[in-house]
Amino acid sequence: MDGPVRRSKTILLKVWGDNACFTRPEMKVERVSYDVMTPSAARGVLEAILWKPAIQWQVEQIDVLNPIRWESVRRNEVGAQMSSRTNGLFIEDQRQQRAGLFLREVAYTIHAHFTMTDKAGPEDNVIKFEEMFVRRAEKGQCFHRPYLGCREFSAHFKLVLPDEQALEPRSETRDLGWMLFDMVHDNKADKDHVHSCTEGCRPSFFKAVMENGKIDLRGIEVRS
Repeated sequence: MDGPVRRSKTILLKVWGDNACFTRPEMKVERVSYDVMTPSAARGVLEAILWKPAIQWQVEQIDVLNPIRWESVRRNEVGAQMSSRTNGLFIEDQRQQRAGLFLREVAYTIHAHFTMTDKAGPEDNVIKFEEMFVRRAEKGQCFHRPYLGCREFSAHFKLVLPDEQALEPRSETRDLGWMLFDMVHDNKADKDHVHSCTEGCRPSFFKAVMENGKIDLRGIEVRS
């Protein structure tokens, strides 16, 4: 006898924005973006619309819809972080001007599904969360504004309905090299779903290839 369904159907979501920066971690001073959206950034968009302890998003494919264009910008950043051990942060003392190489006029289609986690309760099921996500995405609802790599680069999003045809990706193929896949969290004390990369956190990477505008993430080999 088959058990309850643990995996959702594949959901398609179009996201776009004026600018994006999917920062390369090897760039220590200046912000330089990857050529395309990373899987972790795509997951972040989905979680901004719907996140619950009972589900875990898995990105299957990213379609690149627009030509890859670049923009060089200088901007002011704060060179310190607020913490519970400080009595405040005086921005004028911590302000730094840095250059950044960002993407402009980006658009992607995210193909993803979610699976049920061990935290799912008796009342939780796949259909419940599928309907919840569709309802929120159609109404433009989100827990926080999704963004394209950096919080200042907000993302617009639109659900691709089952009877709609997804937009055709770019007819371009290129080797994207090693790309950040996600941050692996070893510690389990993530009670509030706040991913702070301090102790017990390390990056994982994969060999990214864009074939005819599509980055297929199914069956890839991930390395830490």
